[in-house]
Amino acid sequence: MAPNLAYTPIEEIPKIRDALRQGFKTGKTRSVAYRKEQLLHLGYMFQDNAERFTQALASDLGRPRQESIFLEINTITGYILRAYRDVEAWSKPEGVTFNADFFLTKPKILKEPKGTVLIVGPFNFPIFCTFRPVIGAIAAGCAAVIKPSELTPATSSLFAELLPKYLDPELYAIVNGGVAESTKLLELQWDHIMYTGSGGIGKIYAAAAAKHLTPITLELGGKSPVIIDPKTDLAHAAKRLLWGRTTNAGQACLSPDYILCPASAQDELIAGFQAAYESFYPTPEDTRKSMSRIVAPHHFDRLQGLLDNTAGTIVVGGQTDKADLWVAPTVVKNVKADDVLMEHEIFGPIVPIVPVKDVDSAIEFVNSRDHPLAVYVFSDDPKFKAKVIENTLSGGVVMNDTLIQAAFDDLPIGGVGASGYGSYGGKNGFDTFTHRRPFMDVPKWLDIVLGSRYAPFTPKKLKAIQSMGGKKIPYPRPGTNHAASFGWKWLSFGVLLAAIATLNRTKVAGYLTRGN
Repeated sequence: MAPNLAYTPIEEIPKIRDALRQGFKTGKTRSVAYRKEQLLHLGYMFQDNAERFTQALASDLGRPRQESIFLEINTITGYILRAYRDVEAWSKPEGVTFNADFFLTKPKILKEPKGTVLIVGPFNFPIFCTFRPVIGAIAAGCAAVIKPSELTPATSSLFAELLPKYLDPELYAIVNGGVAESTKLLELQWDHIMYTGSGGIGKIYAAAAAKHLTPITLELGGKSPVIIDPKTDLAHAAKRLLWGRTTNAGQACLSPDYILCPASAQDELIAGFQAAYESFYPTPEDTRKSMSRIVAPHHFDRLQGLLDNTAGTIVVGGQTDKADLWVAPTVVKNVKADDVLMEHEIFGPIVPIVPVKDVDSAIEFVNSRDHPLAVYVFSDDPKFKAKVIENTLSGGVVMNDTLIQAAFDDLPIGGVGASGYGSYGGKNGFDTFTHRRPFMDVPKWLDIVLGSRYAPFTPKKLKAIQSMGGKKIPYPRPGTNHAASFGWKWLSFGVLLAAIATLNRTKVAGYLTRGN
C-alpha cells in the first residue's frame, strides 16, 4: 500500500525558495567542477537506491520491474553521465561569426545560469520527466526547487527522503503537495519554470509565470497521430504500435494516441494487433503481470467512460478491473472524427483506428487539429515520409517506431503550439536553464575609428559615419527579370567590346597613315 505523502507546510515554501536563492548567490554553482560533483551525487542517488525506486514505482503505478529499469532507472543514469562528460564543453564561452567591424572588441557569448528555478514533474514518469530537467538545471549551474506529483506518493516520498542526502541542500530542495502547495509556488518569482503535464494546468502555469515575466518551458503532450502507409509491413507496425501504446499503460505524453489508416488496410492492421497481443500476452495472467496500472481511480473512471461511450468497435482487449486499476490493451476500429475517443488525449492503453481515404486525407485530418507533440509514420517509401514531414507540424516526427526518440539524449523533447513550447534533454536542457549573455571588451584606442559618433556633429563626421555604414543590398532586386538583366549585361559587354575594337582599328589606321 502506498504511503501517505507528507506535504510541505505552505508557510515553509517561500522560506525554501529564499534559502536556495541565498545559496545561489554564494556563487558555488559557477564552478563547473561543483556542477559535475552534484551530477555524480545525483547518479549515485539512483544507483544506490535502484531497488527502492522500482518498488516505489510498482506501488504508485503498478509498474513491472523490467519496465521501470528500462524506462527510468537505467535511462536517467545514462543522461546524468552524458551531462557529467559534456558540461565543461557546454559551459565554455561561444564564439561568434567573424565581423571585420567588431572583431577587435573580442565579442562572444557567455553561458551563465539563470538563477533559482522551479521544476514541476508529472505522475506518469516521475523519475524521467522530473529529473531529466533537473540534470539540465544542475549542469547549467542553477539552484532548483523540485515539485514531484502528489499522485505518486511512494516515489515522491522517496525523493524527499533521499535528495537532501545526495545533493547540496543549500541549492536543491523538494516541495511535495497538491493544489494549495502548487498555488503557493506559483505566487513566487522564479528565474525559470519547467512544467510537464496537461494543457489545462499548463495554462495556469503560463499565466502565473507571465505575472512575473518569468520564462517558462511547457511540455504538454496532446493527441499524437500515427499515419499508416498501406504498403508497409502492417504486422510489424502493429507490434511497435502496441508496445508504444501499452508502455506505462499508455500514460505517456509521447504515446501514439490514434491511428489514421486507409480503410482498405484496416483489417490487415487489426490482424497484426491481434497477433502482437497474443505474442505479448500469451496467457490472461500476462496482461496483468506485464502491464502497469492506471495511476488513480478518477483516471480509471475517465478511461472506462471512453470505452463505454465510443461508437467504434472494440476488436482487441477491452476488459477492465477498477479494483486493480487495470485496463487491458485495447484496439478500437471504425472510429469517427467526432467520437468520444477523439475529443481529448486518451492517456491510457486504448488506441482508436480512424479509417481515411489516403495520405492526403490523413494529413488534412492532422492539420485540422492542434499541433501534436509527435507525429508517427509507418512507411518504407521515402516520398510518403517526405510528404508527411513537409505538410504537417509537430514537436517531433518518428518513422517506423514510437517513443524511441525520448531515449536519444541529443534530440530535444518539446512541443509546438498546444503541445507546449521550449524543450529539454541533453544539451537542450542545459540551454533551457542557461542565459546566453553577450560580451564585448572595447579598447579605448578604438575611438580612432569610432570617434565620429560623438557630438558635436559636423559634415566631416557625417562623411566618416557614412563611409562606415556603406553596406549594399545585393543586386538585382527581388522580382527583377533575371533573364532580361542577364541579356542586358551581355549586350552592354558586346557594345563595350565593339567600341574597343573600333578604337583599336582607328589607332592602327592612324599608325599606318603616319608611317606612309
